[in-house]
Amino acid sequence: MAFDSFQDFVAMGGHAPYVWAAWAVTLALLAGSGLHARFEHRRTLRNLARRVRRERRLVGATGGAATIQHEGGGHTNDSETQA
Repeated sequence: MAFDSFQDFVAMGGHAPYVWAAWAVTLALLAGSGLHARFEHRRTLRNLARRVRRERRLVGATGGAATIQHEGGGHTNDSETQA
């Protein structure tokens, strides 16, 4: 074992403030990244549901003859922008 006792492990040979601060920052960033991904996923699902409701409403109001135009959004994977 690299340390003689748990106390030595916690002290990290005198470098404890730097080591444990680095661990804390790393864990905080990982948790923040996970939370951000979760919130973005929820927001995307809400936006898609809103869009589907709007498109259904538009098609229903015109008797099914409505032309629904895609807004694009600047994405490079849109079919119009692919070669």
